[in-house]
Amino acid sequence: MSTITQEVNAVTAVSNQPILATTSQKNLVAAGIAVELVLLVYLLATQNLSQSLLLIIGFALGLTLFHARFGFTSAFQRMAAVGNGQALRAHMLMLAVAVTLFAPILSYGISFFGGSVAGHVSPISTSLIVGAFLFGVGMQIGGGCASGTLYTVGSGRTVMFITLIFFIVGSTVGAYHLPFWLEEMPSLGAYSLATSTGFGYGGAWLISIVLFGLIAWVTLVIEKKKKAPKVEPIPSAKGWKRILRGSWPLFVAAIILAVLNALTLMTRGAPWGVTSGFALWGSKLALLSGFDVTSWGYWQGNRAATLQQSIFADSTSVLNFGIIIGAFVASAAAGLFKITKITSRRTWGSIIGGFLMGYGARLAFGCNIGAYFGGIASFSLHGYVWGLLAMVGTFVALYLRPYFGLSVPKPTDSFC
Repeated sequence: MSTITQEVNAVTAVSNQPILATTSQKNLVAAGIAVELVLLVYLLATQNLSQSLLLIIGFALGLTLFHARFGFTSAFQRMAAVGNGQALRAHMLMLAVAVTLFAPILSYGISFFGGSVAGHVSPISTSLIVGAFLFGVGMQIGGGCASGTLYTVGSGRTVMFITLIFFIVGSTVGAYHLPFWLEEMPSLGAYSLATSTGFGYGGAWLISIVLFGLIAWVTLVIEKKKKAPKVEPIPSAKGWKRILRGSWPLFVAAIILAVLNALTLMTRGAPWGVTSGFALWGSKLALLSGFDVTSWGYWQGNRAATLQQSIFADSTSVLNFGIIIGAFVASAAAGLFKITKITSRRTWGSIIGGFLMGYGARLAFGCNIGAYFGGIASFSLHGYVWGLLAMVGTFVALYLRPYFGLSVPKPTDSFC
């Protein structure tokens, strides 16, 4: 049975239950909120106010990702396998809202705390091409992307804990190797639609909107040509109950995620990211194990101080913690939190897929969030290149998924 079908069955069962939560549900929700509050108080006492705000934003991201099952892995998979572009069109809406918000923030340097504000603009390089391709393969056999790994870990999917562990391992190895890729491999440099041209942020915004509309139109053409099956609807509770127990429409989640990314940009001076936190966690563990991490090129310059500080001083780590807690509370409130069993084939998929995503994200200057979402929202051409190469990786991974006990949507399916 596919993961999507399992989720449909689980949500159907829950949404047909009375809204009153069981004692165990209430206890789990209370525990999750208590952890969030304790961590919030700790951050208020030991870190800048921005870290506390980022924890709250991360919590909201976790709630949104869980309730909408907002996927990047599934969106790429459905388009590559059967030509269904419904989720990709949700991505285009999310990106359209994001560039609309990012343009004035980046143009005028709008910040909550008066610091500098900069988007994710990275080089178009060999490392980007290789890294994005590896990430595309990895997210399909690892069971989820970067954001997907975090929110499914929060909701109790045991196999994703393994994916997360090897995501961290891969990110750490990627950090060690990154100087080679940057110094020895060809690169065309960074290119921004806003600052590398004469268009400015207004012109870059207009170009972006046209591109998103074009991509959405192409997905509709492909769907019609391939007669693609629709996305399987997830039954949900009605009315206000849907907020806590049901699935949220993709277009609602797309708007919320874009707004939360803009808030992140104004809070920490950079867009939402995930995987740099994994590289930090793994490098700190390697340092404790006796490896001379401080000599790595990745940890020179501005990053050197980050390695010596507490992980709670790292804004990406705090966002990640918030996402996990938010997803945990959301799944517990919906009655869907459950530690699941895994098979040996799925374990190997998590190990290999997690490592490829971690390694690929470091080479590609980020993941589906930092490079794809954050890069495109920042008007960086590398974000589009990332999406294209991740789609190529997805096509390749479709032939690998069955070897790891993972299903692939078929054109003959009624729903995908």
